[in-house]
Amino acid sequence: MRNIGLDMSLRPLDGFVIGVTADRRASEQAELLARRGASVVHGPTMSTLYLADDDELRRATHAVIETPPDYLVATTGIGIRAWLEMASAWGLGDQVVDALVDAKVVARGAKASAAVQAGGLAVWARSPNEQMDELAALLLQEDLAGRRVAVQEYGMPNPELTDLLAGAGAEVLRIPVYRWRMPEDPSAAVKLIELACDGRVDAITFTSAPAVHNLFAIAQGAGLAEPLRRAFYHGVAAACVGPVCAEGARQQGVDSPLVPDVGRLGLLVRALSDHFADRRRPLTLAGHELVVQGSIIELDGDVIELTPKERAVFQLLAAAPGAVVPRSTFLRRVWGSEDTDPHVLEVTVGRLRRRLGACGPALEAFPGRGYRLSQEASVS
Repeated sequence: MRNIGLDMSLRPLDGFVIGVTADRRASEQAELLARRGASVVHGPTMSTLYLADDDELRRATHAVIETPPDYLVATTGIGIRAWLEMASAWGLGDQVVDALVDAKVVARGAKASAAVQAGGLAVWARSPNEQMDELAALLLQEDLAGRRVAVQEYGMPNPELTDLLAGAGAEVLRIPVYRWRMPEDPSAAVKLIELACDGRVDAITFTSAPAVHNLFAIAQGAGLAEPLRRAFYHGVAAACVGPVCAEGARQQGVDSPLVPDVGRLGLLVRALSDHFADRRRPLTLAGHELVVQGSIIELDGDVIELTPKERAVFQLLAAAPGAVVPRSTFLRRVWGSEDTDPHVLEVTVGRLRRRLGACGPALEAFPGRGYRLSQEASVS
């Protein structure tokens, strides 16, 4: 138990455990979450390989300089920035910008648009969101017959887009700046999956659709794909940075991903804070006012930090104050089987009573039946 002072309150994510699957900007995301009180578990599901030494990228860059395109499709901010930085390192930066200065630049969303402008180029059109069909629709309004279109790829080839453009008569030049791939060591991702399946993670964040697909591929390899889907169904939030990422989650069977209105990392963290605000539960227990939030209870200015089993037991009790929760329900929901030795439940309840101090007697036992929070425990 630790004292937080009577003039302080819980931060939005105190008591919650958030898993982070990103490789790039993972530390920034973890810091944003930690500032709001979250405990962060990092389990990267992908790595980003930049193609600075790749012959294909160098050839594509020279092709842009030698025959400037009529259109440039900017799909990601990081891709545009990285390409211009690599070109500068090769001594070709000014030549690339000069070759693109008269091109009609179509940007996929706000981040790609900002990167284009930062590189000294003008944005001709910007898709209203980050979905590729919106980007394609903008391009297909143009007469592309005989036109040269350079497409900056975003981590993987996009044959659907290039086929659409080629079908409209365009000559398509692919610009492969970076590639997404599986992490070299998936053990951290496997640990995150195990924690989620065990109910010890409250949310997992994703900043790209491949991050979602890779998580389930890693889970499949560990024999945990279906338990992971059940974990998302039974309370683990899948927090996706934008609609494309959310669609990747739906493709994996995650029905209701959490998505901010605008695809920004800060807004993703805010959306998580708003989501968990609905799970903050005020109670009056044995004459004391307390707040239950995730794995912690704020009681008389003190914060009681519960273990995962204590938290699960208390959540079942607090969901229905005054009602007897059967012993079999605890064993099944908390320990996974009604055949579990009931002694583990008795030990956990006893420890929980002691941690609740003056409120402990409100946790009443009914031998042979189960436990309840006494009738005096009521939702505030």
